[in-house]
Amino acid sequence: MNKDYMCYCGLYCENRPVNSRVAPAARVLYEEMRKAGFEDVINTIPGGDGFWSFLKGMAEGGSWSSCKEGCGNPGCAVRLCAKEKGVELCAFCDEYPCEKFNALQGCQAMKQDSDLLRSQGIEAWAKLQDERRKIGFTYF
Repeated sequence: MNKDYMCYCGLYCENRPVNSRVAPAARVLYEEMRKAGFEDVINTIPGGDGFWSFLKGMAEGGSWSSCKEGCGNPGCAVRLCAKEKGVELCAFCDEYPCEKFNALQGCQAMKQDSDLLRSQGIEAWAKLQDERRKIGFTYF
């Protein structure tokens, strides 16, 4: 488990579909298209340059870090609050779960993961994230 992918809200960004499924698929598609010669003719296809640039970006660096490392919504209320309070994770805040955290609910696993962090600590949470990655789990 890479701590760079820990989010303030308790999610683990390596378990987001863009990191666990989309980026690896983009690498395969990019490589297959490159081998087939698309790089040389993509500019002749309407929209091809933009597509190729996007696909290449996904293939070469399509894995993003977490909000703690600069990815994600810079205006996220949970992110701003945690940074302001200097807490590593919302689950470790004295006010957890607060109104800002509850307003972010959109993923049932987020509350469950934060509760696990609070009750059992980072090692138990990290073990869960590693187990999830092994089975191909994604949040959304």
